[in-house]
Amino acid sequence: MKRGAKLLASATALLLAGSTGFAADIIGEPAVNYCRAVGTSDLVLTDNMVELKDRVVKLMDESIAVANSPEWINSSRPAFVWASEAKVACGKAYGYLKTNYKDEDYLNKCECFHDRMVEYMH
Repeated sequence: MKRGAKLLASATALLLAGSTGFAADIIGEPAVNYCRAVGTSDLVLTDNMVELKDRVVKLMDESIAVANSPEWINSSRPAFVWASEAKVACGKAYGYLKTNYKDEDYLNKCECFHDRMVEYMH
């Protein structure tokens, strides 16, 4: 089984077992250290809804590209896992934004998980 498939299977097993953690927990990092800077993301601080939607879509598109890339699916780095988390968080944030609601939790997760993805790509 390829690494990406193993990670996805492990994440699914965690969710089915009732884990409240993220799929990225399987790489052994504590939940409190997901993002370097704890606090409000730049996305949450953006007041212009058009600009905010554009930024969220950009992060989501980049995350989808990495999550679908064989290079990262088969990599030993956890970029694929963080890309998968980011595409979901950004997608949910964008869904709320389409109704002109800024869900701070999903905006923070979107930016955080995307940042982690990029960090593991370099």
